[in-house]
Amino acid sequence: MTEQKAVLYEVDDRGVATVTMNRPDRHNAFDDSMIAELTKTFKKVDNDANVRVMVLAANGKSFCAGADLNWMKRMAQYSYDENYADAKALATMLETLNTLSKPTIARVQGAAFGGAVGLIACCDMAIGSKLSKFCLSEVKLGLIPATISPYVIDAIGARIARRYFVTAEVFSSRRARRLGLLSETVTESELDDTVEALISHILKNGPAAVSAAKKLVLEVQDKEHTDTLLDMTSERIAAIRVSDEGQEGLSAFLERRKPSWFRDE
Repeated sequence: MTEQKAVLYEVDDRGVATVTMNRPDRHNAFDDSMIAELTKTFKKVDNDANVRVMVLAANGKSFCAGADLNWMKRMAQYSYDENYADAKALATMLETLNTLSKPTIARVQGAAFGGAVGLIACCDMAIGSKLSKFCLSEVKLGLIPATISPYVIDAIGARIARRYFVTAEVFSSRRARRLGLLSETVTESELDDTVEALISHILKNGPAAVSAAKKLVLEVQDKEHTDTLLDMTSERIAAIRVSDEGQEGLSAFLERRKPSWFRDE
């Protein structure tokens, strides 16, 4: 009998990559093997010049229940060094997703607990079902949400994180939207159409510009408004104006035509 793949990967003819967590019987809880497979798949997305946007999805009732029970049992027996290496692998997977050069969209249904909240926070956009539930549950186990903390704090802010990191309350999709973890909340039947609407917007834009714009946010956020920052942002716009894509975009605008990369499907 063929073993079920924990992570599925496909790219359509538009350049839309879909990475799907595929352990529905375990509510897509991840272990060290699934973390390694996700890291490998995210790198594949990043290195594929044909990919213009990535959707992170999950099969089954839940988006992701966090850490797998059997994995946690094994971790409980690990030494400090083994635990450090294990945690570093998770941290590396999250950073790979967070810094992916392509725009990323999380499609969230059902429960998203523990490390799943980190996955969502690492994506540029996240569309959640109105029935979804969220929880930063680590302290219930006497643990802390350490590796996901930089991304979750970026998404919801330090003040909010100080509450949910220590209470481990379950909160609704509506609250997740208000806190900034989700971009939008919709009915489950509207999830795919809403994700597709975002994809449609992205595919109308210059691929290199989209990648550069995402990188710009990561590099400019929280920086002081110094001469160094002004020089850096001036250099970025000057460089992209004279690039092939920048020249095509400006020419198309002035000539009142669609640029070469435009997809309207």
